[in-house]
Parts: sequence; C-alpha cells; structure tokens
Amino acid sequence: MGKFKVGFIGTGRVPEKPSVLGYAMAYRHAEAYKVLPDDCEMVACADIVEENAQAFAARYGIERTYTDYHQMLQNEELDIVSICVWPKLHAEMTIACCLAGVPAVHCEKPIALTWGEARKMTHIAAQYGTRVTFNHQRRFGYPLRQAREIVRSGAIGPLTHMEARVGDLYDGGTHWIDLLSMFNEETPAEWVIGQIDVRQEKLAFGAPVENQSICHVKYRNGVTALIMTGNEAQSFGPPFRLQGAKGVVEVGWGLNPGPMLRYRSDDMPGWEVVDTHGEHLHGPGYIERAIADVIDALKTGGESELSIRRAINGTEIIFACYESSRRRARVDLPLDIDDSPIISMIASGDLRPAPPRV
Repeated sequence: MGKFKVGFIGTGRVPEKPSVLGYAMAYRHAEAYKVLPDDCEMVACADIVEENAQAFAARYGIERTYTDYHQMLQNEELDIVSICVWPKLHAEMTIACCLAGVPAVHCEKPIALTWGEARKMTHIAAQYGTRVTFNHQRRFGYPLRQAREIVRSGAIGPLTHMEARVGDLYDGGTHWIDLLSMFNEETPAEWVIGQIDVRQEKLAFGAPVENQSICHVKYRNGVTALIMTGNEAQSFGPPFRLQGAKGVVEVGWGLNPGPMLRYRSDDMPGWEVVDTHGEHLHGPGYIERAIADVIDALKTGGESELSIRRAINGTEIIFACYESSRRRARVDLPLDIDDSPIISMIASGDLRPAPPRV
C-alpha cells in the first residue's frame, strides 16, 4: 500500500492570537499528518484566498493549490480530505467529497449548522461508503481515557449518572457531550429536556450559541446526565463528574491547582489521585493522536473512534436541548426536526439577543 494522498479544504491563515474567529486548524491537522511520513503525503490544498493557500503549501511542501475546492476534488486523486472551515460549510463540503469518491473525510467540529444537515451527511457517507470523521480530539487525552478506564474497571460500580460543565452546548459542548458518549460506551440518548438563555448575542465560528443552559439527558441504558453551560457553570464543580453505584470519578479543570483526575469508592479511605503525565483538557498531542487513529482505521478497515456514527450521538443531544427549549417540553428521540432551533428562534423573534458588548 502506498502513501495516502491528503488534501485540505480551508487552509486559513495563522492568526496572531487564536480565538473563536480561527484556530489555524488546517495547520494543526497538517502537523499531525507530518508526523506520519510513511503513511501520508500532503499533495493539495484549497482556500478562497489564494495567498492563504500558497502560504500553507509553502510551509508543508504541497505542490498544487486551488481557490475552488471543487476543482481540487475533480483534478486530484485524494485518499483523505481535511475540512477546516466554519460549521456552516461542513455539510456541503463533506457531501462534495463523498460524491467525488474521496475514501475518507476528516472534518472539524461541530458536525453541521443544523440537525438536518448532520443527518444528510450521515446518510450520504453511508451511501457512498465514505469514512467521515470529526475532530473530537479530546477522546485521546490521557485524563479522559483514564476516566473511562476507571469506569470500565468497575472501581466505582455501574455508571449511573454523569455531569458536565462547559461554556456552551454547540461549540465547546460538542467535545464535552461527545466525551459523555465515550464514558457511557457510545449509548444513544432516549430523551432530552432542557432550557437555554440567549439574552445577548454570542457567536462561535459564525454560529449562534446560548449564554447559559441546563440540559437533562437519559440514555437508553438508563444512565442519566446533567449538562450545565455558561460563565457560572464552573462554580458548580469540575467539568466532568461520573457517578457510579459505589463511587465517583472527577476530571478537573487543569493541572494547577489540580488534581486533574481523581476517584474514590465506598471501600476506599479517600480520594485516589491519578497522575495524568502533564496532560489536561486541551492537550498536548491530542490532534496528532486523533489523526493517527483516522489513518490507522483507513489502513486496517476498522472504525475510527472519531466516526460519524459516534459523533452523531452527541450532536443529536445538542440540537434536542435547543428543541426542548423551543417546545418547552421533553423531547423524545430520535429527533424529528431539520433546522437548528436556536437559529430559527432568533430568526422568528422568539429569542431576542441584545447586541454583543463592545
């Protein structure tokens, strides 16, 4: 087997200060492919700003650049395409790759701007046999994986309840809720009830997100979860608390003051602190591990831990919480809408966020 030919859609530019306007994700993807020289060869990139594509190509030794990604898909025989653009473009670009016969697509998160787009991406990927993955790279963080292993070991008894605290449901929450799925062995949700507050305009990569929310989830295996978002959420405890029948696991906010990971059970005298070897919620090295997993699955024919099948579980919960707020009622799944309720409620005037503070 030869090297996989890699292309990029949306190179962007390296920002001086990464923010919700851009994190130079194409560069971070490229660095991950770069450490797999025996498996991957970066051959083409596309960006609507020609200078951006050329600068990206010069850094990574890419021969061909495009300003139209459709031309790149038509001209190049790519094995994998990294999509590193804002969520509103994820669906159309992922679907274009599927239709072009690209074997694998690795897309930035969140999956899509609407639930209908997310479902369409799932169906078309299955129809064309395209391996579509999303960059929920925190699944490969040592603290998070060890938390899952503690649960799996039975040290805290059967998992009964999970808690998560994060800034918002759609952007940061896509990672957090995806991790809840991981902790709960990828079990889909049964129902969701939630409420959101959107009193002031807040955008993440062009998509509106709530200022504050609370979301209660029941999974099909009986495990429940409580998700809190907003600036005040952190005051209620650690980002993750996993409750079992005879103990609890906590994942902390950071190494300082720490601890990053600890657990206790009824038959222990106190907390057991787990050494996370300098790793925290954000890294280091998580994107490199994520893309290595994507490439390994492509080589072996297995399923990547970042597969769309897994990612869709958390995405449904996000849109279901927004829909519950719109209906003012519990939402039983599967979710039967096509839009993004938060976008629709803002457009209709049901939500009237004030302009952002300057």
